[in-house]
Amino acid sequence: MKLFTCDVCSHVVYFENSQCLRCGARLAFDPGQTAMVAVVAEGTLWVHVADQARRWRLCSNAAYGACNWLIESTDVSAYCRACRHNRTIPDLSCDNRIEAWRRIEVAKRRLYYTILRLHLPAPAPGEDDHEPLVFNFLADQPAMPQVMTGHENGLVTISLSEADDAERERSRVRLGELYRTLLGHFRHEVGHYYWDRLVRDTGPDERSRFRELFGDERRDYAKSLADYYSFGAPDDWQERFVSPYATVHPWEDWAETWAHYFHIVDTLEMAGAFGIRVEPDVPDTQFMGSRIDFDPHRVRDFQKIIDAWLPLTYAVNSLNRAMGQNDLYPFVINTPLKAKLAYIHQLVMDNAARSRLARVGGVAESGA
Repeated sequence: MKLFTCDVCSHVVYFENSQCLRCGARLAFDPGQTAMVAVVAEGTLWVHVADQARRWRLCSNAAYGACNWLIESTDVSAYCRACRHNRTIPDLSCDNRIEAWRRIEVAKRRLYYTILRLHLPAPAPGEDDHEPLVFNFLADQPAMPQVMTGHENGLVTISLSEADDAERERSRVRLGELYRTLLGHFRHEVGHYYWDRLVRDTGPDERSRFRELFGDERRDYAKSLADYYSFGAPDDWQERFVSPYATVHPWEDWAETWAHYFHIVDTLEMAGAFGIRVEPDVPDTQFMGSRIDFDPHRVRDFQKIIDAWLPLTYAVNSLNRAMGQNDLYPFVINTPLKAKLAYIHQLVMDNAARSRLARVGGVAESGA
């Protein structure tokens, strides 16, 4: 995530802000430039205070306080780049569901920020011939089966209960998870979608490369899931996987690893925006120092990313412990996981290069 400032007074603002807390300027996010901008109303449009030629409309979900993204004035959709993927939202006549939905939308927009920065394909319904990425945000209903968060054929379902911090924490403890957040759910579930796009649909050679790292996805998924809930993860899971749930099946290993890849690039960008350097005051700093002076969405050498990430996690985990909190990143980057993350990074960078080539023509990038 970038560090954003108000166009009017240069005050630091958050990605979720719709108003500058210093000068009161109306703020909104321009997904085309991945930037927060100050805007003023001009009839039914909103005009950039720093560039009068730029005009937008607000996403229709702004009326509910659920979105702060802009739409190009020439775009016929009533919804922004992120909200047009919603297929089902909660009943907005229930006040408690509106607030839960707003929390879900905050996490979804952060997901889409990373999708945009990585130039990943994410068609909404009707935008191209590929399977669209769409979302159902559903509440449990009396006498009905419990809503399960998951993915199937491009449809991601998020249970509204995940927006309840207390309920989500109970689920985390009950399932023995190290980490459980709304944003983590989004990143995990879209990982399944991108396995379809970047591995399954690419061809047999890519599926073979995937199997070398993650295992054979043709293994019976239902049986694998049942075995996991009956017997748990193997005792040595930390030596090969990022989480116990990653041991269920190669698809879940991929989705868990994909989520962590998103965690890493987004957090590194934010740390770099703050100019964070890790220079510990200890004798041996060979593996403990880090300077985040690169864009993790663009650098092709994954080693540079991991060399910055590990010292940063040591630092932030130590800060959390100083406050009596659990580790911010309670995971181990083992050697097999590092290879899986590097593989995902390569797929993402290759896709981005093809995307840029399709937009501007020329020769695909192959830089280091």
